Amino acid sequence: MLPVLLAVLVAAGRAEADAAATPPHARPLVVLDAGHGGSNTGATGTLGGVFEKQVTLAVAQLVRDRLTAQGIDVVMTRDRDATLTLRQRVALANQRAADVFVSIHANASPERVQRGFETFVLTAAGVDVDGRALRSETGTPRDAVDGETALVLDDLERGAAQWEAADLAAAMQRELRAVRGAAGDRGVRQDAHHVLLGATMPAVLVEIGFIDHPQEGRELVEPATQIAIADALARAIAAACAAAVAPPA
Repeated sequence: MLPVLLAVLVAAGRAEADAAATPPHARPLVVLDAGHGGSNTGATGTLGGVFEKQVTLAVAQLVRDRLTAQGIDVVMTRDRDATLTLRQRVALANQRAADVFVSIHANASPERVQRGFETFVLTAAGVDVDGRALRSETGTPRDAVDGETALVLDDLERGAAQWEAADLAAAMQRELRAVRGAAGDRGVRQDAHHVLLGATMPAVLVEIGFIDHPQEGRELVEPATQIAIADALARAIAAACAAAVAPPA
């Protein structure tokens, strides 16, 4: 498939390809997605009245503050208790031509005994088949480019972004392991999470812990734990942004 897409780009001509490139930001731009929200509470915590949507928003806001302090622009998919569809979240990242998209979640298990943190990237099928099926809904705006060429460029960016997404996911696991302990490292995983489908930039979903675990669930609502997690995520995201804007060797 890739050779065909490249051939289309070459046929479009150098001038059009240059015009089609996503305009660079003056500063790196990250879209942070606090999972769930509003009527979608997410997982129920081990403590009464605590839901995933509250923990993810608190951590996302802390990550935002740390990134903006480093000169990185941040857009939140939600900065309050609001209901959003999964498509709205990734569409915002594409519309803003973000350099990185991170969706923050807290996990849960039927037995309430699992614990730990993990970071997801899309499967190959999620990038190729599902992403292209949804591309008309989530495309990146491109000035002076016809619709078909813009869709082809979206396809190319989705495929190329998976290398950076894998690097970001690995960095997140390393940073989380440093603050949460090696025993909780569940690794980098692949899944067709709908909130990542169609993203044209490096996009990951991070599960920061199990909110329903008797011990970890309590820790996840503690400010000190949320700060440590936010510090870890911010370090990984900042490194990814630095790599994204670094001039080619």
